[in-house]
Amino acid sequence: MGVILLVLLLALVLGGLGFAAHVLWWIAAIVFIAWLVGFGLGRGEMAGGRRRWYGRW
Repeated sequence: MGVILLVLLLALVLGGLGFAAHVLWWIAAIVFIAWLVGFGLGRGEMAGGRRRWYGRW
């Protein structure tokens, strides 16, 4: 009985980690796309003066 519970607990933990990793990949992709859009929109402001490499943060 203890072995079955251990296997079920291990499957639950690994399944949760897989789901969390999947969600984190989607969040990372969304943040990257937002950064690319901000970087592209910020390129037009270079004529006004010097810009730092990290943008307006």
